[in-house]
Amino acid sequence: MDQAKDALETPISEIDWIPSAMVRPLHRLGVVTWSDLLKHYPRRHEDRSEFSRFPTSSSDKAVCVRGMVQKVTSRYFSGRNIVEATLDEGQGGALSGRLICRWFNQHYVRRMLAAGQTLVVYGRPKEQRRRIYLDHPDFEIIEEEEENLIHMNRITPVYPLTDGLRQRPLRTLMFLAVQRLNEIEDRQVLPGYMISFRDSIEQLHFPESWASLQKARRTLALVELVEIQVVVENRRRKNNDRPGHTHASSGKRAEKFLKGLPFQPTEGQRRTIEEIRADLAASRPMARLLHGDVGAGKTLVATAAMLEATEAGFQTALMAPTQVLAEQHYRTLVSWLKPMNIRIALRTGIRKEESFLPLQGEPEIVVGTHALLYETDPLPRLGLVVIDEQHKFGVLQRAQLLQRDPVPDLLVMTATPIPRTLAMTLYGDLEVSTLAEKPGNRKGIITGVRSSNKLPEAAEFLRDRLKAMRQAYIIYPVIEESDSLSVKAATTEFKRWETLLKPFSCGLLHGRLDGEERERVMERFRRGEIQVLIATTVIEVGVDVPNATVMLIENAERFGLAQLHQLRGRIGRGNHQSYCILMTDTKDPLALAKLSILEKTNDGFEIAEADLRFRGPGDLLGTAQSGLPPLRLADLLEDADLLDEARGVARNILDRDPKLQLPANQAFLSIVMESSKGWATLGN
Repeated sequence: MDQAKDALETPISEIDWIPSAMVRPLHRLGVVTWSDLLKHYPRRHEDRSEFSRFPTSSSDKAVCVRGMVQKVTSRYFSGRNIVEATLDEGQGGALSGRLICRWFNQHYVRRMLAAGQTLVVYGRPKEQRRRIYLDHPDFEIIEEEEENLIHMNRITPVYPLTDGLRQRPLRTLMFLAVQRLNEIEDRQVLPGYMISFRDSIEQLHFPESWASLQKARRTLALVELVEIQVVVENRRRKNNDRPGHTHASSGKRAEKFLKGLPFQPTEGQRRTIEEIRADLAASRPMARLLHGDVGAGKTLVATAAMLEATEAGFQTALMAPTQVLAEQHYRTLVSWLKPMNIRIALRTGIRKEESFLPLQGEPEIVVGTHALLYETDPLPRLGLVVIDEQHKFGVLQRAQLLQRDPVPDLLVMTATPIPRTLAMTLYGDLEVSTLAEKPGNRKGIITGVRSSNKLPEAAEFLRDRLKAMRQAYIIYPVIEESDSLSVKAATTEFKRWETLLKPFSCGLLHGRLDGEERERVMERFRRGEIQVLIATTVIEVGVDVPNATVMLIENAERFGLAQLHQLRGRIGRGNHQSYCILMTDTKDPLALAKLSILEKTNDGFEIAEADLRFRGPGDLLGTAQSGLPPLRLADLLEDADLLDEARGVARNILDRDPKLQLPANQAFLSIVMESSKGWATLGN
C-alpha cells in the first residue's frame, strides 16, 4: 500500500518515461504527479472500431466519422478567415459521401491539413445549401503505419488539451501511464470494497467495451461521491457537537407578524416556520437550508425566525451578498415590523442606518453585506444568522460568522431551487426546508424567445405596456462594449432606448455606479419616476417593484438558465400579467434548446434540473464556494443511486472510525487529499 501510494505521488518531472517537453503543458492542466495524470480523465470516448457513414442532414447529435482530405482552402468572408477541408468518405462509387469541415479565424488549421490525409473528425452536422458542414470539429490526423490499438480500431479516449499538447502524444502517454500500474501494488478504491483500482483506471481510459467503461466510470464516480460525503458528514457531526444555546420563545412576536400580513402565508411557509422553531428550541446549533422558487416567500419565513430569536432576547443578523439586496431587505423589514417597534439596523461597506433612536438600545436585527464579517463585535448577543443567496458566499465566509461560543443558529437561503442530489452534495451538512408553493395571487410569466431582428416589434409591445402605466426592465450581459465580446452593452444601448421610448423616462443601473447613485436610481424606479430600467444583472436579486411587468433580455444566450430564471423573477410580483422577452441572434441548437425551456415552464425546480444537465456538476461544485473536492466523473442527476450509497459508506466509515485513524481510512483519505489540492480542510 505504501509503495503504491509513494509511487503515485512521484512528480511527473521525476518520471523517466514522461518526455520532458510534456511536463510544462501537463502542469498547465493541473497534472503534477503520476496520480494526477491518471485522474486526467477522457472528456469523451469515440468508437473507432466501426465508423458511421457520413451524415446526410442536420442533427443536434455529434457524429464521429473518418474520411480522406480531398482539398483544403482558405478565404476571407465578412471579416473572418475561413479554413475549409473537404472530406471524402472513401466508400467508392456514386454513393460515396462528402463532408466540409470549416474553422473560423483559426489560421493554424490551414498549416496542419493537406490533401491525401486521413482524418477522424467529431462534431455536429449542419446542412446548408445542400451541403453538410461540421463547424469547428475536433479532428485527428491518422497515420496508417501508426494505426495500433492505442489510437484506432477500439473505443478510443479523447482528452482535454492545452497549448503545446496534442491528442495523439498525450493518448500514447496515458496508455503508458496505465500500463505502468502493473509495476506497483494494486489496492482497493474504497475501504471495505473489493474493487481493483488498477482495473477501474484501465477500463476508464482504454475500455474493452462500452459496458466495462460504464462499470469503471460508476466505480470511480462512487469514490468521488464518498470523498464528498465524508467531508459533508464530518462537518455535520462536528456542527452537532459544538456548544449551542436554546433560542426558544413563546412565538407571540412571530404570530403577531403573520396575523398582520394582508395575505395568508402558504402551508409550506407555516410548515417551515414550525421546523425552524423546533431547531431554535434545541440546545445544539441549528444548521438549516431554506430553498424554493423565486417569489415563494423565503424572506417572510426568515423574518418569522428572526422574531422568534429576538423575542428570546437575542440579536439576529441577516447577511446579503450585494448592497442592493441588503438595502431591499432592510426596507422590507422596516415596512413589515414598524408597527411592532422592532429595532432594525443596516450595516454595509458604504452605509449605516437605523430604524430607531440610539437611546432605545441596541439593534435587534442587523442587515448587512459581507461588511458584517469584518466588524470587531457588531452583535454581542448574536443568536441567529440568516444568510441570503448562500451560494454567493464561500464556506469559510459562512464559518467566520459562526466563530463564537456558543455558536449561533444558522439559516441559509437561496432562491435557486436545488435538485435533491445537489442539496445532498452541497448542503449535506444542513437540514433542508423546501418552499414549493407560491402565493396565490401570483400569475405565471409569459415568456417568448425572439430573434434580435424582431427588436422593433418587441419595443412596440414594451411601449404598449408603458402606456398602460406599467414599468419594464431591459437587461444586458455587460456594462460596456468590448472588442473581445460581440454582445450589446447597457451603457451603449441606453441612449438608443431613451430615443425609442420617448416620452417615457429611462434609468441606467449597473455595478460600477457607486452605492448612493444605485440607490437613487432604484428609489426613482420604485416611485415610478423612471418607467424603464436599463440594467445588468445587478438587479438579479433583491429588486421588488410589483408594477414592473415586462422584462426584455438582450443576448439571452449569454446567461445561464438559473440566472435567467432569477432575472425573470423580478417581474410577476404583483397582480398584473407579466411578460419576459428573450432576445438572441444565436443559431446554436443547444443554446436555443436551453432558452426554449424558459418558454415552456415557470417551475424553478424543473429549470434547476435542466440547468444541472446543461452545465454539468463541475460548474456547480466550485471548490472555492463549496469547500468540496471537484466532481470529474459523477453525474448528480444520473448517479442519484450512487449518491445514496456514498452517503451510507461515508457514515459507516465515520461510525467505525470517528477520527479517521484506521490504516484503510487513512490511505483512502490521503488519496482524497492528494487528488483534491486546494479544497477546504476536512470538517471546516
